[in-house]
Amino acid sequence: MASDTSLSNTPRGYNILGMSSSWKTAIAATLHCLTGCAIGEVLGMVLATWWGWGNAGSIVLSVVLAFFFGYLLTFSGVRRAGLDVPTAVRTALAADTISILVMEIVDNGTLLVWPAAMDATLADLLFWVSLAVSLAVAFVVTVPVNHWMIGRGRGHAVVHEMHAGHGMGGHDHH
Repeated sequence: MASDTSLSNTPRGYNILGMSSSWKTAIAATLHCLTGCAIGEVLGMVLATWWGWGNAGSIVLSVVLAFFFGYLLTFSGVRRAGLDVPTAVRTALAADTISILVMEIVDNGTLLVWPAAMDATLADLLFWVSLAVSLAVAFVVTVPVNHWMIGRGRGHAVVHEMHAGHGMGGHDHH
C-alpha cells in the first residue's frame, strides 16, 4: 500500500504544503522578525526587571533592543549574501521597520493590558508566560501585515529581490 503524504483532506489553513508561496514567505519573514523581536524583548524585559525599572523604561528598552536585533538579523543575512554595508542597512530598514513596529505595538500592548504582567518579576511564572503569549499574539497579528506588504513588493520582498540580484535564488534567507 502506497503511503499518502498529501494533506488534501485537511482545511486549507492547515495545509502548509498547499499554502501559497506568498503566505509561506510572510510566515518565514514574520518568524525572522519574531526571532529578533523576541531576543530584544526578552533581554529588555529581563534587564529592566532586574534593574528595577518602571513600565516606561522597560518598554522603551525592550522596543529599542527588539528593533536592534531585528535589523541586525536581516543586516547579517544580506551581508552574507554579498551586499555592501550601506545597501545592507537600507535593505534591513526597508524590510523590517513595519513588521517590527507592528510586532512591538501588539506585544507591548498585550503586556500592558494583561493584569499584573508588567509587575511580575523574573521569578514569577506570570512574567515568562505573559511574555511568551504576547509574542505569540504579535506573531499571529503580524503575519497578515507581512503578507500584505510582500504582495505589494515591500517589506521582506525587498530582501528576496536583493537575494535574487546577488545569486541567492531570490528565496528565503532565514
